[in-house]
Parts: sequence; C-alpha cells; structure tokens
Amino acid sequence: MQIKTFHFNKFIENTYLVWDETNECIIIDAGNSTDQENVFLQKHIDENNLKPVAVLNTHCHIDHILGIIFLQEKYGIEFWANKNDQYLLDNTPQMAEIYGFNMSKIPQINKNITEKDVIKFGNTELKVLEVPGHCSGHLAFYNDKNKAIFTGDVLFKETIGRTDLPGGDLDKLLDSIKNKIFTLDSNYTVFPGHGEHTSIRHEIANNPFF
Repeated sequence: MQIKTFHFNKFIENTYLVWDETNECIIIDAGNSTDQENVFLQKHIDENNLKPVAVLNTHCHIDHILGIIFLQEKYGIEFWANKNDQYLLDNTPQMAEIYGFNMSKIPQINKNITEKDVIKFGNTELKVLEVPGHCSGHLAFYNDKNKAIFTGDVLFKETIGRTDLPGGDLDKLLDSIKNKIFTLDSNYTVFPGHGEHTSIRHEIANNPFF
C-alpha cells in the first residue's frame, strides 16, 4: 500500500491518496479547493495510471469536503462517509460563506460507513473505527498489513482534535482514542487530518492528554 499526502486549502488539511499494486486507489478527506489544487491531485492520479474507486471521509467538516464534487464529476466515483455527520453537510453553505470557499454544490453521502464495514480496493482492505468526539460521525480507517491508520481530526501529533464545535464532546473524544485507537499495535503510523505523521507508540508516550 502506498500513501501520498497533499496539503490543501487555507486550513492546510491533509488529503491522502492511497493505492496498491493494482493501481486502484481511494482518496481520503478530499480538501482540494482551487483549480490549481484540483490539477495537482489529478496530475498525480493520471500520471501514475491510478483508478479511483471512491472518496472516503473521516468526517465532514468543510475543510475536508471541498474536493469531493470535483472528484465525483471527474472520475464518476461515490462519496462514502458516516451519516451521523449529515448535519455538517447540511451546514456547508453557511460554512462556505463564512470561510470564503466557493461551493456551488454540496456533497451527498452515497454510502454510509460504519464500524462493521471493510473498505476494499485492489488487494487492500481498510477497516473502520467509529471515533466520535471531534464531531458525531467521525471515523478512522486502518490497515493491519501496513500498520497505518487515518485518524482525521481526532488524534494529531502530541495533541487531540478540538471539541468546541457542534457535535464535539471531550469525554467521547478521549474515550475514542484510548479505547479504539490506542488498542491497536503501537507500531501503527498515524496519518492525521492536519500536521505531520506520528505513531501510536509516540502518542501513548508523549501526548499530554494521556
């Protein structure tokens, strides 16, 4: 499994392109928000002969959904997320206006993902964790073979996600990290929604919230 990180939009959000030897790929948290960012992402997909299967979201805050419509229209793929975040999508027009993003269309979830699901593309599987706390429908995606987990805005290097937004809950967030993410192998690499990569081992030892 190969992972390419892109830093998009004014929030410097991490968008991940993930693929394997079959060249089938998924995009996690498509934050591309300008024509330049769209071209940059498309160029990497096309130059590597990748075949997008779906765009997945850990959660649906505006900085993580800006590129979904572009990818759907360009590659004819579906948008998969947890429907407990529908309230965030419903508020997208107001959020776009507040932050100055141009969003003429609002993404609609094509497939509801829950913890019982396994995301498959090529020869690769991503398992799903429901990790609420940053928002109601937050998910994490992890791969056992490559020991990689995509934590969105729940866990960052030496800090955690904010809980002062609608749907946020500090107790739930801490519980999600301790009883879901930290129960995985400590060698897992953590790919967060913002900032640099880390590991579960590093966060258990160094994250001040634990």
